[in-house]
Amino acid sequence: MSAPGLNVVIADTNLLPLRAEIEASLPAGTRVSWPDRQDAEAMRAAVADADVYVSGNLPEDLAKAGERLKLVHAAGAGTDGIAVRALPSGTIVANTFHHEKSIAEYVVAASTMVRRDFRSQDEALRSGRWDTPVYSGRAPWVNALTGATVGFVGFGHIGKITWQRFRAFEAQGVAVTRRGEVDAAAEGLEWTSTISDLGALLEISDVVVLSTPLTPETTGLIGAAELERMRDTAVLVNVGRGPIVDERALYEALRDGVIGGAAIDVWYDYPVPGEVKHPSSLPFHELGNVLMTPHSSGLTRQTFAGRSADIVENIRRLTAGEHLRNVVTRA
Repeated sequence: MSAPGLNVVIADTNLLPLRAEIEASLPAGTRVSWPDRQDAEAMRAAVADADVYVSGNLPEDLAKAGERLKLVHAAGAGTDGIAVRALPSGTIVANTFHHEKSIAEYVVAASTMVRRDFRSQDEALRSGRWDTPVYSGRAPWVNALTGATVGFVGFGHIGKITWQRFRAFEAQGVAVTRRGEVDAAAEGLEWTSTISDLGALLEISDVVVLSTPLTPETTGLIGAAELERMRDTAVLVNVGRGPIVDERALYEALRDGVIGGAAIDVWYDYPVPGEVKHPSSLPFHELGNVLMTPHSSGLTRQTFAGRSADIVENIRRLTAGEHLRNVVTRA
């Protein structure tokens, strides 16, 4: 049995640039609203009348107000911001991805930027200094990605696509995952193992890529002891979540040259919209061996075009009474 005329509330502002495309693609009769997330009363009224809520952020009070909800669809992979237990029984929670290609592009670019010190070369050349071994006897030779060992902590959507990009540079790869289920030969990796071999990975890697999810088990996974096991020329790239790496241990390892550098896209402190805020209480911004980005590695138009297409397709399926894709759980 079909369910025409669903009332859809879209509260993810990342989808606003695609509003026209989304609304044009939804089934006929669908009613769509885009309430202001900062207006608590408008949000509550919209959710109370919604069949579908689109956002990865649905706190308990709003979830309880959504007595008609049939589907809560995150516009990304994370659903940890959805109060599932407060939803009406039977409500489906779904997610979507499409960020892996954009993040892979970031990881390779950021690794290269930090390893080859392009940021400081740019700054030097702006003042007329040619900071290379050819023009300055003090400048060290840097290393290309060819022959480098890239260690992946986590090898899901992001890890697999990122490794495909690194292979084009003739790098070598190793990976550790929670269950150790990755087939090394099939993926073209030197070896794979469980997280119990994290130390061995850290010792041999020139680039360490963190893309594992944040869980109680992975919180603080990389601390002072783990950073000490890394090469003093190694670069750490974190596109997972900030707390996977102990904040102070990372700052001190970078400050003291325990590791060569880092590209950090996920942080410890986040602002509310419109607020100016440092991403950490520690002065990472004073360090010259860190590339700092504002959780932007996956933020491309292509990412959100793919995500919006998934969301529209699941709304179409819900309208038609078909099975939904990317179902995470059911309340």
